[in-house]
Amino acid sequence: MRNESVASRIFDVFNVIFLTLLSLTFLYPIFYIISLSLSSPTAIITGRVYFWPVDFNVSAYKHIFKDNSIINSFFFTVQLTLLGVGSSLISTALTAYPLTRRQFKGGGMIMRLIVFTMYFSGGMIPTYMLVRNVGLFNSVWALILPNLVDTFLLIIMISFFRSLPYELEEAAKVEGCSNFGVFWRVFLPISTSVIATLTVFYAVNYWNTFFNALMYVQDSSKMTLQVKLYQVLNMFSDSLSDSSSSVSDVIPENVKGATIVIAVLPIVAVYPFMQRYFVKGVTIGAIKG
Repeated sequence: MRNESVASRIFDVFNVIFLTLLSLTFLYPIFYIISLSLSSPTAIITGRVYFWPVDFNVSAYKHIFKDNSIINSFFFTVQLTLLGVGSSLISTALTAYPLTRRQFKGGGMIMRLIVFTMYFSGGMIPTYMLVRNVGLFNSVWALILPNLVDTFLLIIMISFFRSLPYELEEAAKVEGCSNFGVFWRVFLPISTSVIATLTVFYAVNYWNTFFNALMYVQDSSKMTLQVKLYQVLNMFSDSLSDSSSSVSDVIPENVKGATIVIAVLPIVAVYPFMQRYFVKGVTIGAIKG
Protein backbone atom coordinates (compact mmCIF):
# COMPACT_ATOMS: atom_id res chain seq x y z
CA MET A 1 0.00 0.00 0.00
CA ARG A 2 2.86 2.33 0.85
CA ASN A 3 4.54 1.69 -2.50
CA GLU A 4 1.28 2.33 -4.29
CA SER A 5 0.82 5.57 -2.37
CA VAL A 6 4.31 6.81 -3.27
CA ALA A 7 3.85 5.80 -6.89
CA SER A 8 0.49 7.57 -6.97
CA ARG A 9 1.99 10.77 -5.59
CA ILE A 10 4.82 10.68 -8.12
CA PHE A 11 2.30 10.17 -10.90
CA ASP A 12 0.22 13.12 -9.63
CA VAL A 13 3.28 15.38 -9.49
CA PHE A 14 4.27 14.35 -13.00
CA ASN A 15 0.75 15.06 -14.25
CA VAL A 16 0.71 18.51 -12.65
CA ILE A 17 4.08 19.44 -14.14
CA PHE A 18 3.19 18.08 -17.57
CA LEU A 19 -0.22 19.77 -17.73
CA THR A 20 1.25 23.06 -16.47
CA LEU A 21 3.88 23.03 -19.22
CA LEU A 22 1.25 22.06 -21.77
CA SER A 23 -1.02 24.92 -20.64
CA LEU A 24 1.86 27.39 -20.91
CA THR A 25 2.52 26.13 -24.42
CA PHE A 26 -1.07 26.95 -25.38
CA LEU A 27 -1.17 30.27 -23.54
CA TYR A 28 2.18 31.65 -24.70
CA PRO A 29 1.02 32.55 -28.26
CA ILE A 30 -1.89 34.51 -26.78
CA PHE A 31 0.34 36.51 -24.44
CA TYR A 32 2.84 37.02 -27.25
CA ILE A 33 0.19 38.48 -29.56
CA ILE A 34 -1.02 40.81 -26.78
CA SER A 35 2.58 41.88 -26.14
CA LEU A 36 3.11 42.61 -29.83
CA SER A 37 0.03 44.84 -29.91
CA LEU A 38 1.25 46.83 -26.89
CA SER A 39 4.98 47.08 -27.64
CA SER A 40 6.88 49.78 -29.47
CA PRO A 41 7.97 49.19 -33.09
CA THR A 42 11.61 49.46 -32.10
CA ALA A 43 11.27 46.68 -29.52
CA ILE A 44 9.52 44.43 -32.04
CA ILE A 45 12.04 45.03 -34.83
CA THR A 46 15.00 44.41 -32.52
CA GLY A 47 13.41 41.18 -31.26
CA ARG A 48 13.11 42.20 -27.61
CA VAL A 49 9.46 41.15 -27.23
CA TYR A 50 9.05 37.68 -25.74
CA PHE A 51 6.33 37.61 -23.10
CA TRP A 52 5.63 41.07 -21.65
CA PRO A 53 5.11 44.30 -23.64
CA VAL A 54 8.30 46.31 -24.11
CA ASP A 55 8.06 50.13 -24.22
CA PHE A 56 4.29 50.14 -23.69
CA ASN A 57 2.51 51.57 -26.73
CA VAL A 58 -1.19 51.68 -27.68
CA SER A 59 -0.75 53.35 -31.06
CA ALA A 60 -1.98 50.24 -32.89
CA TYR A 61 -5.36 50.41 -31.13
CA LYS A 62 -5.58 54.15 -31.78
CA HIS A 63 -4.90 53.50 -35.44
CA ILE A 64 -7.64 50.86 -35.67
CA PHE A 65 -10.30 52.84 -33.81
CA LYS A 66 -9.45 56.03 -35.66
CA ASP A 67 -11.97 54.84 -38.23
CA ASN A 68 -15.51 55.14 -36.84
CA SER A 69 -16.67 52.35 -39.13
CA ILE A 70 -14.87 49.92 -36.80
CA ILE A 71 -17.32 50.83 -34.05
CA ASN A 72 -20.25 50.37 -36.44
CA SER A 73 -18.93 46.98 -37.51
CA PHE A 74 -18.50 45.99 -33.87
CA PHE A 75 -22.11 46.77 -32.99
CA PHE A 76 -23.39 45.15 -36.18
CA THR A 77 -21.47 41.98 -35.30
CA VAL A 78 -22.95 42.08 -31.79
CA GLN A 79 -26.42 42.38 -33.34
CA LEU A 80 -25.67 39.54 -35.76
CA THR A 81 -24.42 37.32 -32.93
CA LEU A 82 -27.41 37.95 -30.67
CA LEU A 83 -29.96 37.54 -33.45
CA GLY A 84 -28.18 34.55 -34.95
CA VAL A 85 -27.69 32.71 -31.66
CA GLY A 86 -31.33 33.21 -30.68
CA SER A 87 -32.63 32.06 -34.06
CA SER A 88 -30.30 29.06 -34.21
CA LEU A 89 -31.08 27.91 -30.67
CA ILE A 90 -34.83 28.06 -31.27
CA SER A 91 -34.55 26.27 -34.61
CA THR A 92 -32.19 23.61 -33.26
CA ALA A 93 -34.36 22.87 -30.24
CA LEU A 94 -37.57 22.73 -32.30
CA THR A 95 -35.88 20.36 -34.75
CA ALA A 96 -34.25 18.12 -32.14
CA TYR A 97 -37.28 17.53 -29.92
CA PRO A 98 -39.63 15.83 -32.41
CA LEU A 99 -36.78 13.70 -33.77
CA THR A 100 -36.41 12.11 -30.32
CA ARG A 101 -40.09 11.25 -29.85
CA ARG A 102 -41.11 7.61 -30.25
CA GLN A 103 -44.44 8.45 -31.85
CA PHE A 104 -42.83 10.56 -34.61
CA LYS A 105 -43.03 8.51 -37.82
CA GLY A 106 -40.24 8.88 -40.34
CA GLY A 107 -37.84 10.43 -37.86
CA GLY A 108 -35.08 8.00 -38.78
CA MET A 109 -35.24 8.87 -42.47
CA ILE A 110 -35.30 12.60 -41.72
CA MET A 111 -32.29 12.20 -39.45
CA ARG A 112 -30.37 10.41 -42.21
CA LEU A 113 -31.12 13.26 -44.60
CA ILE A 114 -29.91 15.78 -42.02
CA VAL A 115 -26.69 13.86 -41.41
CA PHE A 116 -26.22 13.68 -45.20
CA THR A 117 -25.73 17.47 -45.22
CA MET A 118 -22.63 17.08 -43.04
CA TYR A 119 -20.83 15.43 -45.95
CA PHE A 120 -22.42 16.99 -49.03
CA SER A 121 -23.70 20.51 -49.72
CA GLY A 122 -25.29 22.33 -52.62
CA GLY A 123 -22.03 24.10 -53.44
CA MET A 124 -20.88 27.69 -53.11
CA ILE A 125 -22.23 29.03 -56.42
CA PRO A 126 -25.74 27.50 -56.11
CA THR A 127 -25.96 28.74 -52.52
CA TYR A 128 -24.90 32.24 -53.62
CA MET A 129 -27.52 32.25 -56.38
CA LEU A 130 -30.20 31.04 -53.97
CA VAL A 131 -29.39 33.74 -51.39
CA ARG A 132 -29.44 36.41 -54.09
CA ASN A 133 -32.65 35.22 -55.79
CA VAL A 134 -34.71 34.97 -52.58
CA GLY A 135 -33.84 38.57 -51.66
CA LEU A 136 -31.46 37.93 -48.76
CA PHE A 137 -28.45 39.50 -50.45
CA ASN A 138 -26.97 42.44 -48.52
CA SER A 139 -29.07 41.54 -45.49
CA VAL A 140 -28.22 40.34 -42.01
CA TRP A 141 -30.37 37.27 -42.68
CA ALA A 142 -27.99 36.24 -45.45
CA LEU A 143 -25.47 35.59 -42.67
CA ILE A 144 -27.94 33.63 -40.53
CA LEU A 145 -30.38 31.56 -42.58
CA PRO A 146 -27.89 29.59 -44.76
CA ASN A 147 -26.30 28.17 -41.59
CA LEU A 148 -29.23 28.44 -39.23
CA VAL A 149 -28.96 24.89 -37.83
CA ASP A 150 -25.57 23.26 -37.43
CA THR A 151 -25.89 19.49 -37.93
CA PHE A 152 -23.24 18.64 -35.33
CA LEU A 153 -24.89 20.83 -32.69
CA LEU A 154 -28.28 19.37 -33.61
CA ILE A 155 -26.91 15.89 -32.92
CA ILE A 156 -25.64 17.08 -29.52
CA MET A 157 -29.10 18.35 -28.57
CA ILE A 158 -30.78 15.19 -29.89
CA SER A 159 -28.43 13.08 -27.78
CA PHE A 160 -29.24 15.18 -24.74
CA PHE A 161 -33.00 14.88 -25.21
CA ARG A 162 -32.65 11.13 -25.67
CA SER A 163 -30.76 10.89 -22.38
CA LEU A 164 -33.75 12.32 -20.47
CA PRO A 165 -36.15 9.78 -18.92
CA TYR A 166 -39.18 9.03 -21.07
CA GLU A 167 -41.27 9.02 -17.88
CA LEU A 168 -41.00 12.81 -17.75
CA GLU A 169 -43.01 13.10 -20.95
CA GLU A 170 -45.57 10.55 -19.77
CA ALA A 171 -46.06 12.30 -16.44
CA ALA A 172 -46.49 15.68 -18.16
CA LYS A 173 -49.08 14.30 -20.57
CA VAL A 174 -51.00 12.74 -17.67
CA GLU A 175 -51.18 16.25 -16.23
CA GLY A 176 -52.70 17.47 -19.49
CA CYS A 177 -49.67 18.89 -21.32
CA SER A 178 -49.64 18.88 -25.10
CA ASN A 179 -46.54 17.92 -27.08
CA PHE A 180 -45.47 21.55 -27.23
CA GLY A 181 -46.27 21.93 -23.54
CA VAL A 182 -43.95 19.03 -22.70
CA PHE A 183 -41.22 20.62 -24.78
CA TRP A 184 -41.68 24.14 -23.36
CA ARG A 185 -42.46 23.41 -19.71
CA VAL A 186 -40.52 20.20 -19.03
CA PHE A 187 -37.63 19.68 -21.45
CA LEU A 188 -36.35 23.22 -21.97
CA PRO A 189 -36.12 24.16 -18.26
CA ILE A 190 -33.86 21.16 -17.56
CA SER A 191 -31.75 21.70 -20.70
CA THR A 192 -29.76 24.67 -19.39
CA SER A 193 -26.41 22.94 -19.78
CA VAL A 194 -26.83 21.83 -23.39
CA ILE A 195 -28.37 25.20 -24.34
CA ALA A 196 -25.33 26.95 -22.87
CA THR A 197 -23.08 24.60 -24.82
CA LEU A 198 -24.83 25.38 -28.09
CA THR A 199 -24.81 29.09 -27.25
CA VAL A 200 -21.02 29.08 -27.03
CA PHE A 201 -20.62 27.22 -30.33
CA TYR A 202 -23.12 29.37 -32.21
CA ALA A 203 -21.79 32.61 -30.72
CA VAL A 204 -18.25 31.80 -31.85
CA ASN A 205 -19.51 30.93 -35.35
CA TYR A 206 -21.51 34.13 -35.76
CA TRP A 207 -18.89 36.36 -34.17
CA ASN A 208 -16.23 35.02 -36.56
CA THR A 209 -18.40 35.39 -39.67
CA PHE A 210 -16.02 36.30 -42.47
CA PHE A 211 -16.38 34.37 -45.74
CA ASN A 212 -20.18 34.59 -45.91
CA ALA A 213 -19.98 38.32 -45.21
CA LEU A 214 -17.56 38.74 -48.09
CA MET A 215 -19.95 36.93 -50.45
CA TYR A 216 -23.36 38.18 -49.37
CA VAL A 217 -22.82 41.70 -47.98
CA GLN A 218 -21.60 44.77 -49.85
CA ASP A 219 -23.20 47.47 -47.71
CA SER A 220 -20.46 49.04 -45.59
CA SER A 221 -22.93 49.58 -42.72
CA LYS A 222 -23.51 45.81 -42.53
CA MET A 223 -19.90 44.75 -42.57
CA THR A 224 -18.86 42.28 -39.88
CA LEU A 225 -15.99 43.04 -37.54
CA GLN A 226 -13.78 40.31 -38.99
CA VAL A 227 -14.12 41.69 -42.52
CA LYS A 228 -13.55 45.26 -41.38
CA LEU A 229 -10.43 44.39 -39.41
CA TYR A 230 -9.14 42.48 -42.42
CA GLN A 231 -9.64 45.55 -44.60
CA VAL A 232 -7.98 47.84 -42.05
CA LEU A 233 -4.95 45.55 -41.90
CA ASN A 234 -4.67 45.38 -45.70
CA MET A 235 -5.06 49.13 -46.13
CA PHE A 236 -2.43 49.75 -43.47
CA SER A 237 0.03 47.34 -45.11
CA ASP A 238 -0.59 48.90 -48.54
CA SER A 239 -0.07 52.41 -47.18
CA LEU A 240 3.29 51.37 -45.74
CA SER A 241 4.41 49.74 -48.99
CA ASP A 242 3.36 52.79 -51.06
CA SER A 243 4.94 55.31 -48.71
CA SER A 244 8.64 56.07 -48.79
CA SER A 245 8.64 57.46 -45.25
CA SER A 246 8.83 55.16 -42.24
CA VAL A 247 6.10 55.02 -39.63
CA SER A 248 7.67 55.46 -36.23
CA ASP A 249 4.75 54.84 -33.89
CA VAL A 250 3.17 51.69 -35.37
CA ILE A 251 4.16 48.86 -37.73
CA PRO A 252 2.15 45.98 -39.32
CA GLU A 253 3.05 43.61 -36.47
CA ASN A 254 1.40 46.02 -34.01
CA VAL A 255 -1.76 46.21 -36.09
CA LYS A 256 -1.90 42.44 -36.62
CA GLY A 257 -1.66 41.82 -32.89
CA ALA A 258 -4.28 44.45 -32.12
CA THR A 259 -6.75 43.09 -34.68
CA ILE A 260 -6.44 39.58 -33.23
CA VAL A 261 -6.98 40.86 -29.69
CA ILE A 262 -10.06 42.86 -30.69
CA ALA A 263 -11.51 39.89 -32.59
CA VAL A 264 -11.15 37.30 -29.81
CA LEU A 265 -11.53 39.41 -26.65
CA PRO A 266 -15.37 39.38 -26.43
CA ILE A 267 -15.60 35.58 -26.77
CA VAL A 268 -12.74 35.05 -24.31
CA ALA A 269 -14.46 37.37 -21.84
CA VAL A 270 -17.78 35.50 -22.03
CA TYR A 271 -16.48 31.93 -22.07
CA PRO A 272 -15.41 31.67 -18.38
CA PHE A 273 -19.01 32.34 -17.31
CA MET A 274 -20.28 29.59 -19.63
CA GLN A 275 -17.56 27.02 -18.98
CA ARG A 276 -19.28 24.94 -16.30
CA TYR A 277 -22.44 24.68 -18.39
CA PHE A 278 -20.35 23.98 -21.49
CA VAL A 279 -18.52 20.97 -20.01
CA LYS A 280 -21.68 19.57 -18.40
CA GLY A 281 -23.69 19.95 -21.60
CA VAL A 282 -21.16 18.12 -23.76
CA THR A 283 -20.71 15.19 -21.33
CA ILE A 284 -24.40 14.72 -20.57
CA GLY A 285 -25.34 14.93 -24.23
CA ALA A 286 -22.81 12.24 -25.06
CA ILE A 287 -24.09 9.62 -22.58
CA LYS A 288 -26.55 8.01 -24.96
CA GLY A 289 -25.11 9.34 -28.22
